[in-house]
Amino acid sequence: MLSDSIKTLQQKLFRGAEDTNGIQQTDLRDPGLTIQIPKTELTPPAHKPPPKTSKVVSGNPNIQEYRSTKSYRQRLSETLGVDYDGVEKYRLLQDENRERHWKRWGPYLSDRQWATVREDYSDNGDAWSHFPHEHSRSRAYRWGEDGIGGISDSHQRLCFSLALWNEQDSILKERLFGVTGHQGNHGEDVKEIYYYLDSTPTHSYMKFLYKYPQRRYPYEELVNENVHRDRNVEEYEILDTNVFDDDRYWDVFMEYAKDEDDPDNVYIRITSYNRGPDPATLHIIPQLWFRNTWSWPAQKPPMPSLSAAATDGDISYIKVKHPEMGGSFLCCLPSPPPMGPDGKFVGDEDDVINPDLLFTENNTNFRRLYGGMNQSVCVKDAFHDHIIPSHRPQRGRSDSQGTDDSSTPRQAVSIPACEAPPQEFSFVSPEKCGTKSAAHYIFRDVPSRGGCAVVRLKLTPLSPNKDRSLEDEGAFDDVVEERREEANEFYSSLLFGPISDDLKQVMRQALGGMLWTKQFYYFVQKEWIEGDPAQPSPPPGRQHIRNKHWRHMHVEDILSMPDKWEYPFFAAWDTAFHCIPLAVVDPVFAKKQLDILTREWYMKPDGQIPAYEWNFSDVNPPVHAWATFRVFKIERKLTGREDLPFLERVFQKLLLNFTWWVNRKDSEGKNVFEGGFLGLDNIGIFNRSEPLPTGGNLRQADSTAWMAFYCLNMLNIALELAKHNAVYEDIASKFFEHFIFIADAMTYKSGEHESSLWNEEDGMYYDAIEFGPGNSIQLPVRSLVSLIPLYATLVLEPAVINRFPGFKKRMEWFIDNRPEISGRNMANMRAGGRGERRLLALASKERLVRILEKMLDEDEFFSEYGIRSLSKLHQEKPWGMQVNGDWHEVGYWPGESRSGMFGGNSNWRGPIWLAVNFLLIESLQRFYQYYGDELQVECPTGSGDYMNLVEVAEEIQHRIIHIFGRDMEGKRATNGGNVRLNQDPHFRDYVSFYEFFHGDTGRGLGASHQTGWTGLVAYHILQSGVSCRLPKTPRTPRSLVHHYFDETIDAQSEHGGDTQSLYSAISALELKSLGDISPDAL
Repeated sequence: MLSDSIKTLQQKLFRGAEDTNGIQQTDLRDPGLTIQIPKTELTPPAHKPPPKTSKVVSGNPNIQEYRSTKSYRQRLSETLGVDYDGVEKYRLLQDENRERHWKRWGPYLSDRQWATVREDYSDNGDAWSHFPHEHSRSRAYRWGEDGIGGISDSHQRLCFSLALWNEQDSILKERLFGVTGHQGNHGEDVKEIYYYLDSTPTHSYMKFLYKYPQRRYPYEELVNENVHRDRNVEEYEILDTNVFDDDRYWDVFMEYAKDEDDPDNVYIRITSYNRGPDPATLHIIPQLWFRNTWSWPAQKPPMPSLSAAATDGDISYIKVKHPEMGGSFLCCLPSPPPMGPDGKFVGDEDDVINPDLLFTENNTNFRRLYGGMNQSVCVKDAFHDHIIPSHRPQRGRSDSQGTDDSSTPRQAVSIPACEAPPQEFSFVSPEKCGTKSAAHYIFRDVPSRGGCAVVRLKLTPLSPNKDRSLEDEGAFDDVVEERREEANEFYSSLLFGPISDDLKQVMRQALGGMLWTKQFYYFVQKEWIEGDPAQPSPPPGRQHIRNKHWRHMHVEDILSMPDKWEYPFFAAWDTAFHCIPLAVVDPVFAKKQLDILTREWYMKPDGQIPAYEWNFSDVNPPVHAWATFRVFKIERKLTGREDLPFLERVFQKLLLNFTWWVNRKDSEGKNVFEGGFLGLDNIGIFNRSEPLPTGGNLRQADSTAWMAFYCLNMLNIALELAKHNAVYEDIASKFFEHFIFIADAMTYKSGEHESSLWNEEDGMYYDAIEFGPGNSIQLPVRSLVSLIPLYATLVLEPAVINRFPGFKKRMEWFIDNRPEISGRNMANMRAGGRGERRLLALASKERLVRILEKMLDEDEFFSEYGIRSLSKLHQEKPWGMQVNGDWHEVGYWPGESRSGMFGGNSNWRGPIWLAVNFLLIESLQRFYQYYGDELQVECPTGSGDYMNLVEVAEEIQHRIIHIFGRDMEGKRATNGGNVRLNQDPHFRDYVSFYEFFHGDTGRGLGASHQTGWTGLVAYHILQSGVSCRLPKTPRTPRSLVHHYFDETIDAQSEHGGDTQSLYSAISALELKSLGDISPDAL
């Protein structure tokens, strides 16, 4: 017989959120993202439902009670009065001031830890083969953990994630599957459907969606089909299989909500919907475990433990003990039976579903993988064996290849057969304790077409016997809903002006995805390269495979990842772009990301910043200074606060990095730089990171332009710091002169001869190969290499020049006395622009116009969806040359790469990349600051429609937004015409943020969850979403962009001093909202 408390709990399972008057409310603001919990038609309980939670003692002093019908927002607003700026911003302030550790728990699990460089201990550096997917369920990780929609503490000691079973698969679905770099026809690629839907910066509320097939997951089919496709064919995706036919899948939503004033209380709600035509059974298996820290040191450290217990009301929970964390509990609430879309329970409503608590050890199953002896009776993959009979070892069969059919056969040492255990053998701990645990819920015959099952759990340091929310699911749900409303409040505060609901959703998913893509990244190079005392020594040759010169690296941080499955590691120049939209929602986190890469445990002593784990010594474009100053200015815009210590600290370290560039990448001291591939992978006719097959030296237009860009950003920061410390005025002068010399080097001397990277006939910049004095050739490939020189642009306000007389004197001396340098390869610095501004830029007005003529030509660079990375001209006119009997050629490839260069999983020969487009947009905005309406260009070229440069910038922004926004037919370009993704009501509201996009159609390509730099679209929406038209609709004759430019409003220059800003300051009301976030206004 059920207790009254359980009956009450069950009756309130699916009730709606209520306002303070007890009236049920329906939230229509984001229907595509809101989990609509079905409402029951049960007779309400005789007693009044408990009000919203609040900690107060009433009656039993050991029980948490609820004292107020007011929400936390209302109470906090009354307490703070005029200082109230939203609950989430209040939490961010508490976290920054270390009053509450709101970011202790977050989405810090990787989506893929297997097959990473950190887990690779092979003798050949083949990370994909050394630790494949079929090992991941049985083999303990050394450097991190992974899972589906999971969370961990900030040191990843304790982890939580979801596992599922559909009674068809041969393994539990406890991590995301994809093809490896060897198996994919375009490199590695995740083959799952999941979405990061929402997150606040403190992770007080998060939402995740995973779509789980009801049919057997097609591991083998996905691998085999991709292996047999060549690079000229599109990738074979899971939607190309039949597993989602007839809608036979589950929508599994995971929501996390923290208690209103306690960041260590985490409410977890897992809601699963049967979308298929028939009733189906689903096993929901939330898992809680410790990262394995005990298998590696010579002396075993004190062991953490998990054990089973129950409350006085028979609610099961897992007791957590860790020597560094103290005690906590995962409370696993009983669940009501499944409910149909008609609101009726399946079977007797009294038949609650209690979980079976399972325990094992997070230790490698040596017996299964290698035929060896296990260190413990229970091992990492025990839950697979316990739940799935077919997964258990069979006598005489080797399980070394696994049972998921997820890999093709590989050469391997002979592994003995795995003997089947005795029949009475228990795969899980009979004592109900261990270092890995799970709560096994089974929901049978969940009704079709919207039937649902719900699991609730709570991770808390509070004693379960003292927690009333465990016995009142209505109160539990109230917490989740209140956190969601606070998330609504936070994101609404970012908006300035009317933006369509669709673009609001795109923006919120982009920012939410960026916050979800944080990861605990752990790597100690010395331990990694030497091996662990308690493990076999790694092969000696491994020390020379990669990263041997980075022995100082000791990383143990929460970092922003490009994509937690395809790129579960930091990438230096990606991080710089991540920080721009991240600064909008959490400036403190953005600043830390930029600061930390320059710290001594990352940066080499010679000043080099690590690129990424596959090769820390690779060279990425020097964008760190730009991002640092942009984040500084965004925070100043949002909060009115200037974090000068941050700016100065990073600037000092970047002086070392700048020196490294000058000493290592300017081999002959001519200010012409050879940076290598510079993140643009296959953009060149040759691999730019290797010696040229032609011989000679590559003179890179983009590398030299990047350094000019670097100089100008360092100059800009120095002038900002000079407002507070006069020493920096001299440093600003130094960077001014260095910029002049780099700009002059765009025409470089070769013996007695001069050769230029500018091609006067084509009106473009090109790379050149220098064979010797007087002997060089240009490589006339129209690519981003030709456009990147536009990035090197800085406008100096007259107030700035007059404020620093030393800098002004040095600049004027240089202009007067070195005219052959100052006037040859850059804009004329003598002429004042709008408002007597001065322009520092590589491109003069004439060159700028000629470059834009090609860049804005829709038959060259200008796509419907942004600026292509290679001119479409090369579709009909590829450019190539014969070298040593081999033909090398660059042609226009608007989609996936047709080359294996750099793994073949990215392509810079035609697609659209948001990061480089972002810098082009900002460059045009800065050029406008100088030229104003005086300079008009035809946009698109040949259209007869002329625009000023900021209107051009906005047009590019709108085209980028059109990748993601719905057109008049409800289609999103990023979906590539997929009918299900565009029209299915259970797909169409969710957006995938790909790595790059097809140059002609806007279809998403590459990594499918790279809200890293693709999250920049959120910034574009905030900046120009108000005036953005629908995709595939005509542009209005006159742009609405002029809401940015109200010259009647006085504004301060970014360097201080009163000027009439071309960019509108709108009003003082803009403070603490973005409003105008163009470069000048910032």
